[in-house]
Amino acid sequence: MHGLQAKAEPARVKSALSTNAVKPGKSGRMTQTSFTLHASDGRARTGVISTPRGDIRTPAFMPVGTAATVKAMLPESVRETGADILLGNTYHLMLRPTAERIDRLGGLHVFMNWQRPILTDSGGFQVMSLASLRKLTEQGVSFKSHIDGSKHMLSPERSMEIQRLLGSDIVMCFDECPALPADRDRIAESMELSMRWAARSKAAFGDRPGHMLFGIQQGGLEQDLRQQSAEALREIGFDGYAIGGLAVGEGQEAMFGCLDFAPGQLPEDRPRYLMGVGKPDDIVGAVARGVDMMDCVLPSRSGRTGQVFTRLGQLNIKNARHQDDPRPLDEDCGCPTCRNYSRAYLHHVFRSQEIISSMLLTWHNLHYYQELMDGMRTAIAKGGFAQWASEFHALRAQGDIDPL
Repeated sequence: MHGLQAKAEPARVKSALSTNAVKPGKSGRMTQTSFTLHASDGRARTGVISTPRGDIRTPAFMPVGTAATVKAMLPESVRETGADILLGNTYHLMLRPTAERIDRLGGLHVFMNWQRPILTDSGGFQVMSLASLRKLTEQGVSFKSHIDGSKHMLSPERSMEIQRLLGSDIVMCFDECPALPADRDRIAESMELSMRWAARSKAAFGDRPGHMLFGIQQGGLEQDLRQQSAEALREIGFDGYAIGGLAVGEGQEAMFGCLDFAPGQLPEDRPRYLMGVGKPDDIVGAVARGVDMMDCVLPSRSGRTGQVFTRLGQLNIKNARHQDDPRPLDEDCGCPTCRNYSRAYLHHVFRSQEIISSMLLTWHNLHYYQELMDGMRTAIAKGGFAQWASEFHALRAQGDIDPL
């Protein structure tokens, strides 16, 4: 990240930790997956998740390609921002165009022209938040599609089947995620159900060399429930572990309070994934607490609504102060938007509702997020993460450049 220099100190190197190693297949292509932890600085970590489709540098931010596309972006443009992996959505893809159709057409990587790793979520969160007439049982969740009202059943077994048909590299267990706030009994009941579903997900996932299955820790903001969940997941055994049930309305202070203990309850030798996060300061705070992976729709969704992230904080391109401004969004940013277009032009195309507005602002936001991750990886490797984070917050506190 430009302007944020980490002090040079020796990195603490740790050995590769294989999670799913097998010999090369007949094609000679390695089908090994592993997580290598290169260095840590405090609780912040940097390393690499290796898959047959490429390496994922951690800490990693995953742009969200909900319906087999990162909105307003070509796949090759997403890669140019620095993204190593995308997220796809089981719920949306099972409804349209259907996992079976995607499988017949060669799988999700071929379908969307993204040949690098893909993580698919299990569909559980969207079922709870989008679908109508839900019925939750031990077997799974029956619901009506938000698109056409058609009836569906999603269970751990069906979720694993859908994600297998999609061909995702990292598969998520099927879980239930209650909205917060919720009472303790409801959170405990949901967590216990999710742990039973995790065991069924593991059984249904089977033996799939070259693919990884992540368990999802639940338990709300309760430390003891999170610990029970972590122990249950460890007993089952997964290639990686997600921290679920956060970023659902609890606020940053409560989320950070949970992250003060939740990552440490999970195995140190496996990647830790915080689902659905978030704003830049959320991401930096999560990495400081031991998180390795994150995803969020925010940079792409914000780009479509004129919200822009820069080193100096957030700005709204539709504001009149930008209409005569020939300067870029961020003079220290190397993305195509900042290299080639002025604030005045970006203000104009946004106010005119031109499609290029969503394209350029989304590209910039995704570039900024990936630059943020690269800055943290470098800082951790050099032992200067605390200094880097201090400079990050100081720059954001300055606010946007003064109007002309």
